[in-house]
Amino acid sequence: MVRTKEGVYAAKAKKVVVLWDLDNKPPRGPPYEAALALKSVAQKFGDVIDMSAYANRHAFIHLPQWVVEERRERRHLDFLERKGVSAPSEPYICSVCGRKCKTNMDLKKHFRQLHERERQKKMNRMRSLKGKKRQRFKERFIDGNEKYNEAARSLLTPKIGYGLAHELRRAGVYVKTVQDKPQAADWALKRQMLHSMSRGVDWIVLVSDDSDFSEMLRKAREANLGTVVVGDRGRALGRHADVWVPWIRVENGEIKESDLELKSKDWTEFDERSGRFSVSEFDGDLASGEQSLDELVGSMEFSGLRISSFSEGEEEYEEGDELRGDSDEDEEGDYFLDSEDEKLEEENDVYF
Repeated sequence: MVRTKEGVYAAKAKKVVVLWDLDNKPPRGPPYEAALALKSVAQKFGDVIDMSAYANRHAFIHLPQWVVEERRERRHLDFLERKGVSAPSEPYICSVCGRKCKTNMDLKKHFRQLHERERQKKMNRMRSLKGKKRQRFKERFIDGNEKYNEAARSLLTPKIGYGLAHELRRAGVYVKTVQDKPQAADWALKRQMLHSMSRGVDWIVLVSDDSDFSEMLRKAREANLGTVVVGDRGRALGRHADVWVPWIRVENGEIKESDLELKSKDWTEFDERSGRFSVSEFDGDLASGEQSLDELVGSMEFSGLRISSFSEGEEEYEEGDELRGDSDEDEEGDYFLDSEDEKLEEENDVYF
């Protein structure tokens, strides 16, 4: 229980960490919207204290098919507007200064010649300053200019890639570029997962389909951490997690509260944390972990015969014990008799 600002004691919020394997699970659409959708799903489990994404440089320079098609359509439409074949219903308006342009190419030219040059001058001015003056100048002219940033995202084409890292950072995701080595992103994610487990988090949300993370998920569950896997290809990795949700539904914002409930899995496994069977099914009925072994086995039938775990072999065992006990007593009696006869013979030898 923690005390809120209003002075009311409430339950302590759960801590959630999101780990994103970009090499294995890149966004299929706009990265900013995908990151926000993932964050909204993670927030249903508690407060998201960290969102990290790991990938090598190839993930940031690669152009997905949807980006290639979008750019191709835009170039074709610009060509038709310049030839006068196609005319927009409304003029293009600059979101920074409000100037109207006839075509999209004219708007891009205006933005580059005026606003981009002014932006570059401000950046050069900021680099020449130091200390507090530089910080104040950055907060006033660089960070707070959201109109320019929004217009630049729609009008300027990145020289490399499609702005994946920038869009994820804008959504509050920490983006880490790993070395161009095999399994480099996996090792970075595993180290971050171990670090998160040592920080005392309550839930770990893993966006990946890589089965190499199975051992880490088992360790997290042994440490009583809740685990959520967001993936696509079946449930190979999701079998080791508490909750599995499809990545395509997360991106589309189709996840509901009922989809995130801790559901019983459709396979039988032993819950090591509680020491009982989590799900046991015999004859279509679910048996709870508190049932005795006799009740579990007794519910099974083979060819019309019912089996009990303690009924067979009890009488034979008791009879066998009695027989073995009688033989032991006889042997022990014979042993004492022989020893007494020998003692008497020794005494007779002494007297005679």
